[in-house]
Order: sequence, then structure tokens, then C-alpha cells
Amino acid sequence: MDHFIYRNGTLHAEDVPLTEIAATVGTPFYCYSAATLTRHYQLFKQALDPLPNMVCFAIKSLSNVAVLKLLGDLGAGMDVVSIGEYLRAKAAGVPGDRIVFSGVGKTRAEMRLALEGGIRQFNLESEPEMRALSEVAASMGLRAPVTVRVNPDVDAKTHEKIATGKSENKFGIPIARAREVYAEIARLPGLEIVGIDVHIGSQLTELDPFGQAFDKVADLTAALRADGHTIRRLDLGGGLGIPYTRSNEAPPLPLDYGALIKEKLGHLGCEIEIEPGRLISGNSGVLVSQVIYVKHGEGRDFLILDAAMNDLVRPAMYGAHHDIVAVAEPAPATPTQPFDIVGPICETGDTFAKARDLPLLAEGDLVAFRSAGAYGAVMANEYNSRPLVPEVLVRDDHFAVIRERPSYDDMLSRDKLPSWL
Repeated sequence: MDHFIYRNGTLHAEDVPLTEIAATVGTPFYCYSAATLTRHYQLFKQALDPLPNMVCFAIKSLSNVAVLKLLGDLGAGMDVVSIGEYLRAKAAGVPGDRIVFSGVGKTRAEMRLALEGGIRQFNLESEPEMRALSEVAASMGLRAPVTVRVNPDVDAKTHEKIATGKSENKFGIPIARAREVYAEIARLPGLEIVGIDVHIGSQLTELDPFGQAFDKVADLTAALRADGHTIRRLDLGGGLGIPYTRSNEAPPLPLDYGALIKEKLGHLGCEIEIEPGRLISGNSGVLVSQVIYVKHGEGRDFLILDAAMNDLVRPAMYGAHHDIVAVAEPAPATPTQPFDIVGPICETGDTFAKARDLPLLAEGDLVAFRSAGAYGAVMANEYNSRPLVPEVLVRDDHFAVIRERPSYDDMLSRDKLPSWL
């Protein structure tokens, strides 16, 4: 469920017509619904209660500080994969003891900054990383709280570019080697074992892969405790998928996911951490764009938009589907026709959809890309020297620009000429 609905013939974000935002900030722009973000976070909390738990929002899916503050004020923790994301969480007022640091390539400088600012735990991904963290923490007179991300060799049955739990993926340590790795950690002076971490991929639409991974984590918990390690926290990652089309079968609900966690792991007496990103942010946002031209080609028609692949790269990178709808609600029985929906970038890959049935739109009409809140604005770039698009947050009947559109002067000012030119 989201809070983007038609009212009085116009698509609204909560109680604000998207046409009003477009008239104020121009197009294209991202728009997020505070009510949807809140509801999706609370669904995960309800799904895990009464188990001790922390829902850590995966910042990589949507990193705007205003969104992080909204979720942080609700009690959310944050899952970060870079020191930049860590600093965003801190800027949003999230305390260090609610920030989990994941990622395969943490540098010593990042480790030091996170230890200085406070951290809930580091999720370790390799043996060289754990030795580096121990050296950094010990030099500061600290012991860093850690889990090890184990790779359970489970096929998440998702897109190959977002699967992370198979043996050939770069993530984590093979679960078969976990006991020897934990034994080494216990001997390192700068580390304190607090639990186990596992994450098998993103946009999972079935619960069975989770169940397979959780069974392996339960067995590993028992083995590590038998070895004398304190395992009080299980970080289960994120990955639960969202419906990107209105017609497809819905992925499992957070309530079903929580029931599976309780069934597989509830008897272990551990605090449960999860790191959802897409399911909290995905359907909480839309990308609104304007039709520049309607072009009649050889055997096909094109809608040329002012949004492009630099603004929303998922279709070009993953072949991802987004429902694209007219902001002006079509009347019942309005005729449709297939359009190729494209942007203005000089790449054939700048194509959002092919032969997509839409009403007969005209130059100046607005369209909205649904389910664009996750991995939309965060992956945007300035290819073709196109400024980043603004982000807008709506609550009830008002909205605020939470990232402004840079001017061309802003963009050009970052380039510096050397003295010899």
C-alpha cells in the first residue's frame, strides 16, 4: 500500500496534487510520502514484536537526511555501507549505538571515524578486514563490536546483480569456515564478538530462501556457543521484495517474514536485527516527469520525457520495470496505445519501457514512475551534464523540498581549471 492515489482527476501524494509540486519545483522531481515511509517501517516493527529487535533502515536505498530523520525519530536504526552514509545518519540525529556498518571494503579511515562517533557493530566480510579493524580499535584503546557476515550459499532467486548469498558472490565468509574465523576473532585484541550476520540478496519474492539461510544461522549459533562465543545478536539483513507492477502476485508481507524469523530463530534468545531498504522506501516514492515530445516513428511511437536514465537508472542497468501512469487520471474506457518511453540522453539504453500501453498523451503532460523511492535518487548522476533532480517530501497537505535542483552554475563551479590552461 502507498499514499499515491487519484483524487478529483489528479494523482496526489497524500493530500498534495503532484501538479502543484510540479508547478513549484519543475520537472523531473522525486516525491516521497511520509505516511508511506512511516507505515512500512511500523509494519516491520509489528512483525518482529515481541522479540527484542531493531529495524535498521538500509540507507543505500534512499539516503536523504530528511527521510533518515523521519525514520530515526520513529526509532529506526540505520544500516550503512560507507562513512558518507554513516555521516548522513549522524546528521539525521541517529545515535551511533543504532548504526550498523556493513560493506565489503571498509577502510581504516572509515573504521576510525565510526569508532570515534559511536557504532552499534561492524559486520565483518573478510579476514583481512577483521585484522585491520582490530589494529585500528586497539590503537584507540577500544574493542569494536562485531559480527561476521556468513555466506550460506543460498540461491535467493533474484536478479543476478543483486544476489549476495551464493558461494560465487563477493560477500561474506563461507559458512563452512565460520567457526575457525570466529576463533581467530576471539584472539584479536581489538574485537568483541556480539553475533552473526547474513544477507542473501535484494528483491526476494519468496520466503523459502530466507528459511534456508535462517536454518543455517540457527545451526551456526548453536555451534559457536558450544565453542564458547557469546552470540546475542542475529543480523538477518534485508531483501524482502516489493510489487513493481500493480498486476503481479504480491511478494510476502512483513508479517509473514516476521513469523518465519520467529519460527526459525525465536528460540535462540537473540536480539534480531533486520536491514530493510526497498520495502520501506520503494513504494514511498515516485518520479514525476513531463512529456517533451510525442514522436511518431517507423512502426512505433515514442514518448520523449524530460527524465532520463541518469535520473532513474534501474531500467537501463537491471532491465527493471516501473509502472508509468498519467498524472491526470484517464477517464473510464479512455483509449490507449503502445509507446516506447524514453529520455533525452544520447544512448539507446535511455529507454524506460517499450510498447507500454498508455493514454494518448501530449506535449506538456505529466507522468509518474511508481515505486521509484528505492535506488532512484541515490543512483542518479549528472551524465550528459544534466543536473540532479530535486527531492520533495510530503506530509498530509504540505510539502517541502529536501534537496534542491542544482543550477548549471553550481554544477560547473565544481570543475577547476589548472593554472597552466
